[in-house]
Amino acid sequence: MPPPEKIVTVHDKQFIPYIESAELHKRIQEMAKQINEDFKGKRPIFLAILNGSFMFAADIFRQIEVEAEICFVRLSSYAGTQSTGEVVTAIGLDKDIHNRHVILLEDIIDTGRTLTAFLPSLHEKKPASVSIATLLFKPDAAQFKVPIDYCGFSIPNLFVLGYGLDYNGLGRNLPGLYQLQD
Repeated sequence: MPPPEKIVTVHDKQFIPYIESAELHKRIQEMAKQINEDFKGKRPIFLAILNGSFMFAADIFRQIEVEAEICFVRLSSYAGTQSTGEVVTAIGLDKDIHNRHVILLEDIIDTGRTLTAFLPSLHEKKPASVSIATLLFKPDAAQFKVPIDYCGFSIPNLFVLGYGLDYNGLGRNLPGLYQLQD
């Protein structure tokens, strides 16, 4: 068990350290290096899925060396620590992506429901390509097949917060990732 000063309480739950900030940043640099290689000579548009991916999006985008744009869309399927099963689009895509290489930036893919619901509307806009970069992937929670091109970490089916991920709105500002303590 971690020392008490490492345990974080958010609302009514306690969380323990899971992935340190330095490890997150190292992996993000590796992902950005691969994206830079794969998109050399192209001008991709990064599409960050809000709210959770904002820290990941900012950190990976700072490492991108190819000419690129970034914009944001807000999708949601969570309430508390559980997926609601419904995907809500609160802020839509406002850029023309026709014939553009789109790189979706997602904080976490667990069931895959959110992207499975969103991808058809994205493909209707006829992009040149769509790639998916996620910081976290929970293979044990997957209910829908999502084609992940760049994955930071595969993790077990546990609830995590920090580094942009929240529990009922709080915890996003933690620099590392914390897992729900049993």
